[in-house]
Amino acid sequence: MLNPYLPCEATIIERIQESPTLFTLRLGFTDPRVQSHYQFQPGQFNMLYLYGVGEVPISIVSDPQDEHLLDHTIRTVGRVTKGIARLKAGDRLGVRGPFGRGWPLLKAEQKDVVVVTGGLGCAPVVSVINYMMRRRERFGLVNIVQGVKHSSDFIWKERYDQWRQAPATQVLVAADAGGPLWPWHVGPVNGLFDDLKFDKDRVIVMMCGPEGMMRVVVKHMLGKGVDEGALWLSMERNMHCGIGHCGHCQYGGKFICRDGPVFCYQDIKDLFGVKGF
Repeated sequence: MLNPYLPCEATIIERIQESPTLFTLRLGFTDPRVQSHYQFQPGQFNMLYLYGVGEVPISIVSDPQDEHLLDHTIRTVGRVTKGIARLKAGDRLGVRGPFGRGWPLLKAEQKDVVVVTGGLGCAPVVSVINYMMRRRERFGLVNIVQGVKHSSDFIWKERYDQWRQAPATQVLVAADAGGPLWPWHVGPVNGLFDDLKFDKDRVIVMMCGPEGMMRVVVKHMLGKGVDEGALWLSMERNMHCGIGHCGHCQYGGKFICRDGPVFCYQDIKDLFGVKGF
């Protein structure tokens, strides 16, 4: 990691509008020395700093072996992200990071993988799926499960279609409310769980989304005999500093920004689902 307190200047190389409220920025550091030293793991995040406005934590969605571009997919929801949304190619912003703990990809090698995500895109999981698809031979059966509230919320159809073509890969999609041309499952995402294919003794489960959904996934997997240590979750809280100093993302005795955002279920099971934490 570079100096965790000081943002490094980066230039927007490309801006991609993914949906009306979702866009991707492809960044390159202006200092070649910073670019050459920067390293991250899928699941980690950066603090993006808009001069005169503020900072916001954003997951990194590019591949760790891409030495030239650093991608972030951002939803326009608040003051800082609305300001960042107005930027265009050639504009500059600050980057601090990377922060947090990423996904257990080394543990997942040679094992079956189940990835469950809820909501619009869920960038922390998109990054790990991209990682596995580019290194497909290192992993066993891969199950990709996406749940959305309404069929119109489903973005990146082409990306999911591409993943579906990979060997030994199953893609399952559900919408609580499906439109007239929706070709997949209509109903809660847990309605797809019986279609999952994995060996319970050699599987890693990674999930991201609303905590209610993740509780359903955990309950199902434990009921199938999957070990607690094989269940991994990406947690979200209001992160301000990224280094565990401000306390905004405290989770019991842990901090989401420093000890997460990816946690093993067995490490947080006493807090997970408890109101107030």
